[in-house]
Formats: sequence, C-alpha cells, structure tokens
Amino acid sequence: MAVSPHAFPPRKRRPSAGAFVSPKLADINLVKSLLSLSQEISSFKPFQCLLKRNSVSAINKSKLLSILFDELIKNPACVFFSPSTLLCFEEMYIVLQRIKTLLEDCSNGSKMWMLMQIQVLSNNFHELTLELSTLLDIFPFKEIELSQDVEELVVLVRRQCGKSKPVVDPGDVFLRREVLTMLDRIEKEIVPDQLKLKKVIEDLGLRDGSSCREEIESLQDEIQNQVDEKSKSDIVSLIGLVRYANCVLFGSSTASKPDHRRQKSTSDLTIPADFRCPITLELMRDPVVVATGQTYDRESINLWIESGHSTCPKTGQTLIHTNLIPNRALRNLIAMWCREQGIPFETVGNNEKVSSVKGTKAAFEATKMTVSFLVNKLSGSQTMEAANGIVYELRALSKTDSDSRACIAEAGAIPILVRYLGSSVGLEHPNLQVNAVTTILNLSILEANKTRIVETDGALNGVIEVLRSGATWEAKGNAAATIFSLSGIHAYRKGLGRKTRVIKGLLDLAKDGPTSSQKDALVAILNLAGDRETVGRLVEGGVIQTVSGVMDELPEEAVTILEAVTRRGGLAAIAAAFNIIKKLGVILREGSDNARESAAATLVTMCRKGGPEMVAELAVIPGIERIIWEVMGGGTARGRRKAATLLRILRRWAAGLDLDTNNVVDSSNMITMTVGTSRTILQA
Repeated sequence: MAVSPHAFPPRKRRPSAGAFVSPKLADINLVKSLLSLSQEISSFKPFQCLLKRNSVSAINKSKLLSILFDELIKNPACVFFSPSTLLCFEEMYIVLQRIKTLLEDCSNGSKMWMLMQIQVLSNNFHELTLELSTLLDIFPFKEIELSQDVEELVVLVRRQCGKSKPVVDPGDVFLRREVLTMLDRIEKEIVPDQLKLKKVIEDLGLRDGSSCREEIESLQDEIQNQVDEKSKSDIVSLIGLVRYANCVLFGSSTASKPDHRRQKSTSDLTIPADFRCPITLELMRDPVVVATGQTYDRESINLWIESGHSTCPKTGQTLIHTNLIPNRALRNLIAMWCREQGIPFETVGNNEKVSSVKGTKAAFEATKMTVSFLVNKLSGSQTMEAANGIVYELRALSKTDSDSRACIAEAGAIPILVRYLGSSVGLEHPNLQVNAVTTILNLSILEANKTRIVETDGALNGVIEVLRSGATWEAKGNAAATIFSLSGIHAYRKGLGRKTRVIKGLLDLAKDGPTSSQKDALVAILNLAGDRETVGRLVEGGVIQTVSGVMDELPEEAVTILEAVTRRGGLAAIAAAFNIIKKLGVILREGSDNARESAAATLVTMCRKGGPEMVAELAVIPGIERIIWEVMGGGTARGRRKAATLLRILRRWAAGLDLDTNNVVDSSNMITMTVGTSRTILQA
C-alpha cells in the first residue's frame, strides 16, 4: 500500500541556499530541466491571503522564462552551449529551485506563522528576484539566437527584476499587528473581541473548523523548523489562539465516526525485538539511552522517572544520573524498517513536539479560555449530538499537554463527563461514550487528576461500567487503560484490585477483545499484579487460563504477567500454571529475547516452588537442555542468568538431589509497568 510522504518524518530544517544543486546535465537536457521546473512554478496558484503580490510576481516571471526555455529547445541551433552559458543555466536552475521551495513552504505551511514572518518572507522573495536579475544581466544573447519577441520578453523580465523592491502589503502588516495585540490582551486575561477575532481568522483564510485544525497541525509541524526556544514558544501561543478561535467561532467537531487512531498500524507485524521498548513492548518512536546503557522509548522512561523511580527498569541498577541520550542510530534503523514495511513512522501525533516546548502566559490563558468556553457550553448542552462534539474537543485538548489536562479538570469537566459513561448513552450514542471515557483517560495522565477522578462521585464506577459493558471495543480498551493509569498510585491499585468487577472486566477483555484492547487489559492486569493480595483474586478469576489463551498472539505480554503472578501468587498460582509449562518451553525456543527472559524466570519460580513434579513436566519437553543452552548463549543478561539457574535445577533433579530453593528471585525480576501509560494513554 502506498504511503503518503507526509506520514514519514518531515525535514527538521528548511534547506539553506547552499543545499540546492543543479542537475548534472549538459546542453539541451539542462534546458529541458529548466523548462520543466519553470512550468512547475507556473502551475502554482497565487496566494489568496498573504504575500499575494510576491507570489504573483514569482509565478509570472517563471511563466515568461518558460517561454524562453521552450524557444531554446525548439531552436535546432541550440544543441551545444559554451561553458559560461551552461554555468548561467545551472545557476538559474538553482534559483528556480529555491523559488519553488519558497512557494511550497508558504503554500503548505502555517498561515499564522507566515503572517508573523511576513517581512522575512518578503525579503526572501526579493533576494531571489535580485539573483535572477543578475543571471539575466549576464545572459549570453550574442551566443544564442532568439526570436525578437522572446529576446524582448527576456529583457522585460530582466528590467522587472532589476526594479524589484521588498513588498509587504499594508493589509498584512495591519493583520499581524492585530494578532500580536490579541495575544498581548490574552496574556493579560482579557477575552478577545469575537468580531475582531472572526475578522482576523477569516482574513487568514481559515473559514471553518476543518481549516483551523489543519492550521493547528501546520503550527505543530512548524515547531520542528525552529532553532531558538522563543520562536517555538511563540508558535505555542499561536496554537492556543487558533484553538480558541476554532471553538468559539466554528463550534465543536461532530466527530460522528469512531476514532481509530489508537489502533497501531504495526499491530499485524512482527516488530524486531531491538526496536521494542523493554517497558511497553511497543515500537520505539524516540529511543534514548539511560545511565546503565539500556535503551527505552523517551516517553516511557520519562514517566518511569517522574513516577519516583531511581533504578533502571530492565536491570534494576540505580541510575547514577537521569540524563537521556538520544539513540539516533537506532531511531534511523527503526525509521528505515517502517519505510520498508510501508507504515508511517511518526504515528504518535504532533503533541510531543508541543509539550516539549516551554509554554507562554498567552498560551496558558488561551487554553483556560478555550476550556472555560467548552465546559460552560457542555453544561448547558441540549442534545447528545451537541454534547458529543464538545466532548470530542475536550478529548483532543486533553491529549495535548499537562496545562490543558489541569485546566479541564479544574474547570469541573469530570463530573459532567461522568454523565456520558452509562450503558444507556453507549447504546444510543456509542461515539459519545468513547469520547467521554477517553477524555477521562487522557486527564488521568496528570498525577493530580488521578485523585480528582477517584474522588468524583460516580467517575470510577462509570469507568468500570464502560470496562464491563461498553458499547465498543475502543471504549472498553480505553476504560482498561484508565484503570491502568489510576493504578499507578499504590493506594488506588490496592482498591482497584479489591473490586471483582475490575478483575472480571479486565480478564474478559483480555480473552475476547481485539488485539489493541487486549493489550490495554493485559498491561492493566500486570500493574494490578504488583499487589500480592490482588494476585490471589486474579488467580481465582482465571488469570492463568486467560494468559494461556493469548500466549500465541501476545507472548511477551502474557509471559510477563505469568512471571508476576507465579512469583507472588503462592502455590495456588503455581498449581494453576502447571499445564502451561510446555507453552513456556515453546517461548523459550521461539520467543523474543524479552519473552524468553520472562519465560525462564517463570519456570525457575515454578520449579523452585512447585517441586519435582514441575521439574519433571519441564524435563519431558524434547530438547529442553539444548533450548536452555541457546538462551544462555544469547538474549538479555538476566535471561542468561535465569536460563543458567534453570539448567542447574534440571540437572540437580536428574541427579536426585534436592532442588535449590534459595534466592527465588533477583532484584530485577520484573519491570513494574507503571510507565506503560506512554503506550496506552498518549495514543488516545
């Protein structure tokens, strides 16, 4: 399947003038390339709102030059050119390339940022016009025989270029001043005048909600093109203004279709083990190296550290510092693999580009105004259709950054969202239920909001109801992800683990749901399994049978849960897991490095706690010693240690000796999946 180039990482910086090169062509082929390039520029439509005169001038000059190149191609005498003439053509090709790129950037980029840079862009057009004038001044008329009409045309273009001056439309200058004034007033907590706001937005060509959302995406992309932090912060302020304008002027999105963005495009692919984050087991988007030399996805390890952990999740070693070093080589390999598989690389959206930028007072106040407008409108919403559009906007806003999540919760949105979690809403308006539970999920990323959600009447029960009887798999999966997020706080984890409806809902979803929802349920189960009391309830509820059922499709997730449950679940868990020993043998032979590590650790625990019967069941697996030797020879360091211990247990059993029951587990026995939020939540 063809993939749009926009799905892949865009260029981080706009190319400098020195980055453009002419094609290594000679004589008439070079002229043909010039004709093709000038015709491409001529096909551009003049800008409708900003830099109109600049765009019209550049396009018209290219049209006239295309007549010159067409004449040269048709002239039989123009077959060979002198070196000086070829050099002139090559330089002209580079200038035309730069004109085309400038037009493309202005056409496809953000209108707001274009307005802020109006003088700079006008100067860029002027500089290119002057360079074109210089090349036309040295154009070898004597060497090339042109018709009189064409020669006069070239002279005309040369004159026009020579008289060119930087031009900024007074209307553009006024519009820029209006936007800056509006941002200044927002920073002072003054709500913009709606009529003035409408005039500004319409003058920029933003005439509906769709164009506003496209503008926000363009501004988010523009952040990558900036070097200095001030420019990035200024763009964040503009995003806040456009988002506010979209809500106030154009109302809320109808969002009538289910949102499938959380479904990973990689779900049907076998991701190389080295490309998976050891925490979330998902494809890494921004791999970074920690102090111990281990690589994690930036979001995941950041959340791990922010949760108060000071150790490496994989090795258990103390981190001597928390600096994260980008693993650019691995990121490039992942990007190449994604391209080969025909899938987008950056599927996580643009929000991290914004969240990593220092916010401004104007941006924060614009967010507060947007939230206040939406929550007040939702409070008085008369129809479910209208409510759905508003909740969808809150869902999108809650995904952006911590300030937005804090503002939404502080504005009192959570009690209102609870109204739309019920089964009756799900039956008649399933999209509304999905949007409501997903908004709560996104809000729960912020630590302070976890408490707000749990303490809001009906919120937790509403989420559990969606988990048990949600109208769609997406709603159930997001409810499971919310349970996972809330269980990041120890007290809430214990409380959730005591609720039979939570345990049953997660196990049912893990058994019956589609892959993406199964993963949400399994990660939540793994987090709850961090509490010994909850493990007993999980075993009683059939967690062993559940993970056995999904082990073929999701081996890493299943075997990691099994490791946690057998380690904390006592003899009841060990006995329940007896029939899975052969499946664990298959994982040891065929699984990824991470899966084999967990499988080896699980088998060590089962053999030590379960006694000779467990070891005997393992020993009958054909070639088990060779399989264990293979694990010892490769894979993770912990996996090799566990395999060595397992082999020692097997040999002691074969020799009739007592099994080694000491040192049941080491400090790195399981990754506490507190940071799995980065996979389940940030995609919502």
